Amino acid sequence: MTDRRHFIKIGLAGTAALAAGCTEIPKEEEGELHVAPVTKANGAVILSTWDHGLPANAKAWDVLASGGSILDAVEQGVMVTESDFTNRSVGLGGRPDRDGHVTLDACIQDHDGRAGSVAFVQRFEHPVSIARAVMEKTPHVMLVGEGAEQWALENGFSRNEIVLPEVMEEWKKWAATSNYKPVANIENHDTIGMVAMDATGKLAGSCTTSGMAYKIHGRVGDSPIIGAGLFVDGEAGAACATGVGELAIRTAGSHTVVELMRQGRTPDEACRETLQRIQRKHKELADMQIGFLAIRADGAYGGWGLRKGFSYALRTGDRDELVQAGHQFDE
Repeated sequence: MTDRRHFIKIGLAGTAALAAGCTEIPKEEEGELHVAPVTKANGAVILSTWDHGLPANAKAWDVLASGGSILDAVEQGVMVTESDFTNRSVGLGGRPDRDGHVTLDACIQDHDGRAGSVAFVQRFEHPVSIARAVMEKTPHVMLVGEGAEQWALENGFSRNEIVLPEVMEEWKKWAATSNYKPVANIENHDTIGMVAMDATGKLAGSCTTSGMAYKIHGRVGDSPIIGAGLFVDGEAGAACATGVGELAIRTAGSHTVVELMRQGRTPDEACRETLQRIQRKHKELADMQIGFLAIRADGAYGGWGLRKGFSYALRTGDRDELVQAGHQFDE
């Protein structure tokens, strides 16, 4: 096991490399320090989960280009997905819980670690904006349920009473058997998570979701939980998660990714090591997917999934594309 002195040695080596402007960070492997190649953006970089991340990234990039802050970018970027009523895993177009209610969770965090979150809210189009208001207008981090809804109304947010007949018809068919089973890489239980860095090195992140389709009424996943679905620390990096939220909650997944980058891991290594911990802690992972995205404080970025099929949207000054992440399992 790595002792404290060797841990400090690894950490100092990584810190020294960052200070020197290197794009490669030493890592520990079989008692030696090796150099692991990383991908690093020259300027701003935006990562977000799944196909719906492409239009979200486009909006976030436009916000930065027009002089908006990185916090503005990650808020307004995922708002695009919240307003897409054809999306079945985010926003008011999402699939309901087992009682027929669409409940929403969201959070946001800035470079300095300030954070806001809402959970189990209904009939608001942009929970991520309520989360930001919680961060900026209250001494708290998280508001939930009826209390969050009342506070939102008192602070200028309006309800949207949209009902989508096609979604409710799907729910009625499901309710005939009420058999829930997660399906990997199908966006019936996947958030949009976004992490981003501007050209000055400022970081921010956001998450928003309607949660697992047909979940127990009252269930909250990882997306609004700082440290599970999202974690941002300007000194080390930012990470977000997608997939089966319970897996991220039990391992404080996004926080773990950021702390591993603080120790000198590359973003891919940090995401992969976190997934290895999840594998060790959970004996039954059939049909489950979880993925992490990460940006390190020097602009290096990456992502990794539990199994094949996790994709993420990437936007930099010279790239705008969907990337297939590395993975632990092929099936």
